[in-house]
Amino acid sequence: MLLDYLPILMQILVAIFFAGSALVVSVILGRVGKRSAIKDSAYECGMLPEGNSQARFSVKFYLIALLFVLFDIEIVFMYPWAVVYRDLIEQGSLTVLWSMLSFLIILTVGYVYALRKGVLDWKN
Repeated sequence: MLLDYLPILMQILVAIFFAGSALVVSVILGRVGKRSAIKDSAYECGMLPEGNSQARFSVKFYLIALLFVLFDIEIVFMYPWAVVYRDLIEQGSLTVLWSMLSFLIILTVGYVYALRKGVLDWKN
């Protein structure tokens, strides 16, 4: 039984050896290069960099993105349910209907909460 796990153990050991050797080789070869202020500066099309390199995004951008993901996942869960809904109702199982209704009610409460908080209002 222990011999069945031998290939997995060998693969783990090879992966650890490869990762360790890659780190050691990168440290050894990385010290050869000389660092300077010019090498460490950002290169932007031959012009000297000015200001911050990262543009700042509004928090509203992230809130909208999270709400999009939330309601996108809702559709992902509803599609397979809608495909098999008729077959399950014909079998007399109404628990599928109530579970989906409870799922939709919870998401509707979240949507109304987001609307009342003004998350979807871009002017503020």
